[in-house]
Amino acid sequence: MESPNLGEKMEKTISIANNFNKFPAGRYLTDGPYSGEQFRTEYLVPLLNNKEISILKVSLDGLGGVGSSFWDEAFGGLILKEKIPYDIIKQKLQLICEEDNALSSLVWGYIEEAKEVSNGQ
Repeated sequence: MESPNLGEKMEKTISIANNFNKFPAGRYLTDGPYSGEQFRTEYLVPLLNNKEISILKVSLDGLGGVGSSFWDEAFGGLILKEKIPYDIIKQKLQLICEEDNALSSLVWGYIEEAKEVSNGQ
């Protein structure tokens, strides 16, 4: 058996439905459990900041009726709240959605919007 290359970067895949909740809702922690803020701070930020992970794949499949405030806070907040550079997000983050192709574009729209807002500050 070959020994793993210790310097090799890895891909990580998480599912919002399976690893977090099938019905995430709300923007802030004060909105209740499974908010966008909670998903961003507990999952996205640590994984994007992990230097051993070169690609973070996030599955958007299996969710039920997620509101725009969740998407905006979880993903747009990476730029606006966490100050993670857009280039890092674009390089590392891959959204997977086989159930609804438009959902991936919608979420990237919140990231793009946050980039525009942050450039104006």
